[in-house]
Amino acid sequence: MNFIATAACAIALAIAAPGTIAQDAAARSDMPAFDADLAKETGADDNGMRRYVLVILKTGPSRVPDGDARKAMFAGHMANIRRLSRERKLALAGPFMGDTSGWRGLFVLAVDDIEQAKALVATDPVIINGEMVAEYHHWYGPAAAMLVGTLHEKIARQSP
Repeated sequence: MNFIATAACAIALAIAAPGTIAQDAAARSDMPAFDADLAKETGADDNGMRRYVLVILKTGPSRVPDGDARKAMFAGHMANIRRLSRERKLALAGPFMGDTSGWRGLFVLAVDDIEQAKALVATDPVIINGEMVAEYHHWYGPAAAMLVGTLHEKIARQSP
């Protein structure tokens, strides 16, 4: 299994947070009733899943030098992430920590196709400035990922 598939599986498992098979079977008998409104809000199919585009951000050809321009670029990057999340186009985002292979971060975009994802990513200052480049992959994952942005706002003391 390649790294992208492994990362996508890890994200799905972390969101679903399953226990053992016995625990899962016992929990199903206590599960709340199906919430049709929540399923519709998150774009869930009958399996509680939906289509996304996974975007891997990698080091680009043009590192922006340290200083005010770099600070402004990353402030714009974070503002773009917040905007896409508010528009319900971005389910998840975050950096890779200490990766020496050039992988910088990821987006999980709530869009059906790669062309839509490319149009959204093209608005990001790190892409515009060549600091990062994007790699795109279709991904089928839990629709509950659409709730992460709202939950994140409730547990974050400050915004990056």
